Amino acid sequence: MTQGLGDHTAIILAGGAARRLGGVAKPLLEVRGRSLLQRAVDAARGAGCADVVVVGPPASGVSGVRTVREDPAFGGPVAAIAAALPAVATDWVLVLAADLPRSADAVALLVGATTTAADGTAADATATAGTTADATTADATATAGTTADATATAGTTADATAVDGACLVDAEGRRQPLLARYRTAALRARLSGLGDPTGASVRQLLQGLRITEIRDAAGMSRDVDTWEDVWIARLARDDREGVTMAAADAPLPPEALDAWTAALADRFGLAPEDIPIALVLDLARDVAHGVARPAAPLSAFVAGFVAGRAGGTQADVEETVAAVVELARGWRVD
Repeated sequence: MTQGLGDHTAIILAGGAARRLGGVAKPLLEVRGRSLLQRAVDAARGAGCADVVVVGPPASGVSGVRTVREDPAFGGPVAAIAAALPAVATDWVLVLAADLPRSADAVALLVGATTTAADGTAADATATAGTTADATTADATATAGTTADATATAGTTADATAVDGACLVDAEGRRQPLLARYRTAALRARLSGLGDPTGASVRQLLQGLRITEIRDAAGMSRDVDTWEDVWIARLARDDREGVTMAAADAPLPPEALDAWTAALADRFGLAPEDIPIALVLDLARDVAHGVARPAAPLSAFVAGFVAGRAGGTQADVEETVAAVVELARGWRVD
């Protein structure tokens, strides 16, 4: 392996039904100015992937990717991987779900724990099935049932060909197989023995493969399954910050946000684009962090009043919000 994932093709899974979100197109949900799908694409490109294949319906605004679709649609992650593999010409693939707010950090963790350093002092943290490599491992070798120590001595590396892949493992010990890298030939071999991949579980696909597990103690692999998850992701100041619902102290149930916005639009005769949810949430977040939480709704009111007095155009709103955010970020109480 070389630094980064230049010998990988990224397979981004973006075709789920999102039943817990009422069928909304989850990969298109926006978090801090970018859709979850765009975040996944940017994470793959940032890691140096040679190519990016998105499995799901075509998405506007996402360029430079190849889009394929599993048949039938919503056939599950294994069917999606099977649909993408004919477009893969590299020896390795990065499999990445398109519902990860912190996809860039998660991919960086995966790369950092499994990629050989340029100076040769670090190598793949390889292990047989069931072993765990610490997220900060530089150069470690593990045997079944053991944990690779982050302080392992350089020079004890294992042969990279000993494993078929690596995936993150969350703080509760659950594997995250859709945030992983796999040997392409290993996946093709398993798929050939599965028959119809529609509805097959990822556990079935990976059965018998030797997978290195990399601890994700910081929750980088946390995905978006509910409106609560969306709210939490949007409240974070940046990709490195985790926010709990207790810390957020949101008075509105997150799953009701879109419904409430629609009700406001209907009541006052507004078009959906007249209510810039992401922009307002960003303003509230920055004011809450920079000034105080009670200042957030007050600031939103003032921004709306000033923008309306200026003319009420989208440009007026954006300019006013930017001015409020700038003031909040530089706020100091003497």
